[in-house]
Amino acid sequence: MANTTWLLYYLTRRRFSPSFRSFFFIPTSLALFTSLFILFYISTTSTLFFSNQQPSIPHLNQPLLSGSSSMPQINISNNTQNPFDHLSNVNRLNENGRDGRESQRSLRPQFGSSDGIYVNNELFHDKDIFLEDYKQMNRSFKIYVYPHRRNDPFANVLLPVDFEPGGNYASESYFKKALMQSHFITKDPAKADLFFLPFSITRLRHDRRVGVGGIQDFIRDYILNISRKYPFWNRTGGADHFYAACHSIGRSAMEKSEEVKFNAIQVVCSSSYFLSGYIAHKDVSLPQIWPRQGDPPNLASLKRKKLAFFAGSINSPVRERLLHSWRNDSEIFAHFGRLATPYADELLGSKFCLHVKGFEVNTARIADSLYYGCVPVIIANHYDLPFADILNWKSFSVVVATLDIPLLKKILKGISSDQYLMFQKKVLEVRKHFQWHHPPVDYDAFYMVMYELWLRRTSVRVSLPVSKNPNH
Repeated sequence: MANTTWLLYYLTRRRFSPSFRSFFFIPTSLALFTSLFILFYISTTSTLFFSNQQPSIPHLNQPLLSGSSSMPQINISNNTQNPFDHLSNVNRLNENGRDGRESQRSLRPQFGSSDGIYVNNELFHDKDIFLEDYKQMNRSFKIYVYPHRRNDPFANVLLPVDFEPGGNYASESYFKKALMQSHFITKDPAKADLFFLPFSITRLRHDRRVGVGGIQDFIRDYILNISRKYPFWNRTGGADHFYAACHSIGRSAMEKSEEVKFNAIQVVCSSSYFLSGYIAHKDVSLPQIWPRQGDPPNLASLKRKKLAFFAGSINSPVRERLLHSWRNDSEIFAHFGRLATPYADELLGSKFCLHVKGFEVNTARIADSLYYGCVPVIIANHYDLPFADILNWKSFSVVVATLDIPLLKKILKGISSDQYLMFQKKVLEVRKHFQWHHPPVDYDAFYMVMYELWLRRTSVRVSLPVSKNPNH
């Protein structure tokens, strides 16, 4: 201890030579100058020191996947009435619109603002582009379906059903049945934009030879067979192929065929971009629709006395939270189990109808709401909504984050009467896009799905020799 004290005393008292002092002065000065320069650079290029600055974030409206802005004008036959004539031209969002800066917890649509920023309330992102592309799609889009005979042992799985589809997963059968009888089909694979894998997940699920446990093996073997028999799969790795499935088991059906999951276009009802098996913009969200015939009368003039309605089984934490918050409320009617009144009457008597995530993000409740003229409220995080490339969902629905379920009544009551009437007007306009018909009708669910596929067609075709007889 004494030695240490003596050393400190010696160093403080000792005078160093000028050369020795300059040895320490030069690097110290350089370090100080460098530090000052770094602080100056940060202060002039960053908002770190100025918390009141708000960076300007340009809002990019969701683009369509087609580069149709340079497409030549196509003549339309005057014999066909355009169902969108009653709509005004689409107004585009201001580049500095606030939508790009909104919190995910503030997804309630806005119908105007005091600062003069325009918010898009039109039904389509761009109606003009949609209509132009739609005509081009009908003229040129071609699909090749791998052929199978009626005496094939799995004809019930590979061929379209010979009856009117029904039930909760009818969308898969309706789409396949309509596609196989449509003008989009070509027997010449050289002319095809896309190739359809015609197996039915729903039919495989109920086939006793396969069942739920054998679907993965069936798909793996099917892909192996067509890749050996035809050149089309191998030339792109399946990127220009697609299949359709509405049951959620379709997602796990591809576990032994990862090239289907990651390369092919999956047209599926279970379209959650939170799951690794679904890739937004590559895959297509197929609307889950319970088929109904005709239209309910006087949808626009109904007196809807209930604020909101939900009925369904309690099969998810999200639904448990909804019932915990609103089960005994006098304005939000949240039910589970069997209803005492008809389901249709509840939808017709409610202003807002709740679509709440169950086992999956998708249910038929959105299509139910639209069919009965009820404004859908979507409580399903990560749901890649059907036709989102085309339709502006903020114009006809309300999206509520699951964390905001306790604020549901406040959110819905915060929508003015004028805003609600605007919602309902758009609901009545959009409902035709969420209906199946046999045969299909222009702009119905089948044609909307076909348009989504058309947007995803490959822009570069691979030219390979094609056998004149594709069955060999």
